[in-house]
Amino acid sequence: MQIEFNAPTIDKMVKDIAIQLMIAAQTAPKGRGVDTLKFLVLTGDEKDELATMMDKIACRDNVDFFARDAKNIRACSAVLLIGTDNSVRGLNCALCGHATCSQKPSTQPCVFNEVDLGIAIGSAVSSAGMFKIDNRVMYSAGKTAIEMNLMEKNITTIFAIPLSVTAKSIFYDRK
Repeated sequence: MQIEFNAPTIDKMVKDIAIQLMIAAQTAPKGRGVDTLKFLVLTGDEKDELATMMDKIACRDNVDFFARDAKNIRACSAVLLIGTDNSVRGLNCALCGHATCSQKPSTQPCVFNEVDLGIAIGSAVSSAGMFKIDNRVMYSAGKTAIEMNLMEKNITTIFAIPLSVTAKSIFYDRK
């Protein structure tokens, strides 16, 4: 059997590795052992719909970097979305600026959830690096995913990690 190194093969390989990146993010340490993370991988038309919405937001909100990032989303093979919610741990740590968890507004993230999200993102991108898959963490695509309701309504913070295999990284020398 022969396997050619071409676009369809690369897309399938990247999609399979994206699943392994979800495993890396899922198994990352969590504060107090509480898991608030959700994952989603976009490919094909769903990935392109994200890019189209990013272009719309770029025009609507006058944020040029959304359009720049949309080009990367279109050019990559897959996008891993990692998100978290605003639930509390009940530690009353005051790290969010409120004396108790019950005083924290429901719209404000819990510090532990955001830290766990950052650790999970780090685990996913370091794993992508081990597979030699080019990637970049994107706030713009994550914010767009929230606006598009791509995850459950209680997921209020999302970051995106587009994944690409090309001769030269598409994520650098961007204008």
